[in-house]
Amino acid sequence: MRALRILLIVAVILGGLFVLVDRVAVHFAESEAAGRLKTSENLAGTPDVSIKGFPFLTQVAGGELDDIEVGIKDYEAPTGKGDEKIRIDDLNADMKGVKFSGNYRSATASTATGTALITYAELLKTANSETTQVAPGITARVIGLSDGGHGKIKVAVEVETAGVKVPTPIHVLSSVAVQGDSVKVNADTLPTFGPAELAEGRIRSITDFQQKLDRLPGGIRLDKVEAAKDGVEITVKGSDVRLVG
Repeated sequence: MRALRILLIVAVILGGLFVLVDRVAVHFAESEAAGRLKTSENLAGTPDVSIKGFPFLTQVAGGELDDIEVGIKDYEAPTGKGDEKIRIDDLNADMKGVKFSGNYRSATASTATGTALITYAELLKTANSETTQVAPGITARVIGLSDGGHGKIKVAVEVETAGVKVPTPIHVLSSVAVQGDSVKVNADTLPTFGPAELAEGRIRSITDFQQKLDRLPGGIRLDKVEAAKDGVEITVKGSDVRLVG
């Protein structure tokens, strides 16, 4: 019995040491991955990297990690227009089946899904905020975006007639959708600008717009978008997504 008791004590001590070493190793790996991701994606801040699953060391021995979660607070996505970028907030991605090279300098996930947010203030930058003539003596421009409820965006359009600003903006409910690598906003019903009958294309040149997201981290791509309280919530996904390297 005494020998068995000693064996159990030794087993507990060794098990505790293994857990300690495992947690130290995973913390080091998370820190290294975060630093490399910051460099490879040219991020302003260090992202959060969380390696899931236990034990970590046996996963490393097998050459593949089951699950890694990555959080990027602010990501500046190129828009395809020179150096112009759009800020994406709280980009969180869940990466599955992450395989890494023998020297650990690169890692690729078999699949990845995630969410993020583009605020209305940020999305407004791509709307037609320049004053545009829609009819003789009538000009209009988009001055605000907000939550319209039920998955719609409320677009505020400022109108001037004969140089006099109309006191109350025209509000248009618009739908938001994914078109390729762009977030597209289209008015559900078109507003009227005075008595003049205007072509639909002329009106939509004011109310409708789209924002291209030219490159997202690791090659993930837009999947779905939905208007929400603080902005447009986006869902992203991808396969063979590069984490680092």
